[in-house]
Amino acid sequence: MDLLSIDSLSDDQIATILDEGERWAEANRSGAPANAPLAGRILFNLFYENSTRTLMSFSVAAQRLGAQVVTLPVEHSSAKKGETLDDTARTLNAMRPDVLVIRHFENGAPARMARIMDCPVINAGDGTNEHPTQALLDALTIRTRLGRIAGLKVAICGDIKHSRVARSNAMLLPRLGAEVRLAGPPALLPDDFEGTGDVDAAIAGADVIMMLRVQRERLEEDLGDAPGEYLARYGLTPERLKRASPEAVVMHPGPMNRGVEIDGTIADDPQRSLIPLQVETGVAVRMACLLLLVGGRA
Repeated sequence: MDLLSIDSLSDDQIATILDEGERWAEANRSGAPANAPLAGRILFNLFYENSTRTLMSFSVAAQRLGAQVVTLPVEHSSAKKGETLDDTARTLNAMRPDVLVIRHFENGAPARMARIMDCPVINAGDGTNEHPTQALLDALTIRTRLGRIAGLKVAICGDIKHSRVARSNAMLLPRLGAEVRLAGPPALLPDDFEGTGDVDAAIAGADVIMMLRVQRERLEEDLGDAPGEYLARYGLTPERLKRASPEAVVMHPGPMNRGVEIDGTIADDPQRSLIPLQVETGVAVRMACLLLLVGGRA
């Protein structure tokens, strides 16, 4: 079994990941030692794009379960000499890892690897396509803080068109009973998901507001905005946050552009911001995913 997209998971598997993730989150917070269920297993990290949270999260998750972690520095790999992705897959497969985690700038690259690899492959983000483990950790973060997902209104705002995080969340959260509203600049809305250019309307009454990073080059190329202008028009400001539910919480997958898509005071608000909890939950959810795929807990 591979974890390539949200749709590759059944409802039962999603429930298992969230429940197992909750259990591991509690164990990690209490400092309870893991019983090393993946002792002797080897995880390969293959990241063609920069990452802090996802790369470190998978590494910590695997090590807490007792697995060994090998991270291939792509900038020093044979990919820089012109080796194809398929040949890299054949090379790594011959080393017999127990699981491969891959992030790639090309849509569908993890699926290509999975067709060659004998071990499970986990998509850690491919192009503008999907980032399934991010959506799973976001769902558990919401459930941990608000106690439920069903019936909640979730506004996802920013560069929807280029966001694999938005795409995976837009697939997962409705399956769990949430109402998802996608909003952002019209030039940054996708054709295959319904969204609005009215961020204020999307945030109105929302229980959860998830802001997305906007690349600074797109501010000029696609929008003609300066950072401060974008924040005023589409970002999350204290004034805009007042439109949400009084108990609304704020999320961001990172990395953040403070003063662009989110005001720094909101990002650091201990009552509103779930951003640190997302990182904490990410380790636990990825532990659950590894157990499902490698440890056989289906």
